[in-house]
Amino acid sequence: MQAQRIHPGAYGALIEALAAIYWYKKDLKKFIQTRAAKHPKLLVGLDFDGYKRVFAEEFVDRLMADEEQYRDLTLTIMLEVAQMDSFLSLKRHSDAATLLPAAQEAVAALGTWTDKYQGLVEEREALAAELAARRAQIEVQQGFAGKLAALKDQFMELGKMENRQKAGLLFEPFLNELFHLFDLEPRLSYVLKSEQIDGSLAFDTDDYIIEAKWWKGPVEVEDVDKFDAKVRRKGKNALGLFISVNGFTDGAREEYGKRTSFITMDGGDLYCVLEGRIALDELLRRKKRHANETGHCYFPAFLALAD
Repeated sequence: MQAQRIHPGAYGALIEALAAIYWYKKDLKKFIQTRAAKHPKLLVGLDFDGYKRVFAEEFVDRLMADEEQYRDLTLTIMLEVAQMDSFLSLKRHSDAATLLPAAQEAVAALGTWTDKYQGLVEEREALAAELAARRAQIEVQQGFAGKLAALKDQFMELGKMENRQKAGLLFEPFLNELFHLFDLEPRLSYVLKSEQIDGSLAFDTDDYIIEAKWWKGPVEVEDVDKFDAKVRRKGKNALGLFISVNGFTDGAREEYGKRTSFITMDGGDLYCVLEGRIALDELLRRKKRHANETGHCYFPAFLALAD
C-alpha cells in the first residue's frame, strides 16, 4: 500500500514555523543540524551564514524533494515543532511581545496539518516496534539454530574419530553443551564414595542421573542393571537417563520393558534433536510419559514424531 503523501501546505507551514520560533540563526542552525545528524546529505551546501529564512526553505525543500527517503524524519520534525509551547530564544529578545504571538500562531498553523499525520506516525512507530521485536526473535532463533547445527557437526566428527576412547571422553562435554542449550541445568561427572556418576540434569522439577556411553556396540543388560541399581540407591524420586549412542541389546530393552527407573536415548534420538526435528526437552518429556504409562525404558524419537 502506498504511503499517504505529505501535503505541500504542511511543508510550507513548517518553513513558517521554523522562521518564526528561531530568531537567532545559530539556534535554527543547531536545531536543523541535530535533527538531520543521521542524514548528512541534507546539510551539504546549506548556507547557515545566509538569511535564516533562506536556509530554512532550502532544508525543507530537500525534505520535500525526496519525501520517500525522508518522510519519517519530516513527520518527526513537524510533530516536534507543532508541540512546542516555550520559545526561550524569543523571550530573551527585546521585541518578545511581538515575536512570541507570531511564533505561537505559526506553530498552531503547523498543528492543523500535523493533527492529520499523528495517527500515521503512531501507526508507523507501532509497526517499527513490532518489526524490531520480530527481528530480535529471529536473531535468537538463528542463534539457537546455529549452535544446534554446530553441535550436529561436532557429533558427526566424534562418530568419525578412530580413537574411540578419546571420542568417549569428548562425548561428555558435547552432551553438557547440548543440555545447556535446552536449559536443562546439566552437571558434569562427579564421584561419590562408592561410585562414579557421569552427570546429572534438572528437568520438569525432576533430577536425572545420567550415564553416557559411546561404545562400538550396544549396551548389554549387565551394564543396564548396574545403572538401574545406581539410580534406585538415590531414592524413589530419582530418575535415570541412560544414553548409548549405539543403542541397547534386545535383552536390555526387554529386561526393562515393564518396570524401569530410567529412560534411554540412543544415537537416532540425538540425531533427531540435532537436526531440529524435535526439541530435546520435548523428547525427554515424551519418554518419561511413556515410561510412566508402560514401565518401558525405550521410546525412540521416531515414535514421538509419528504421533
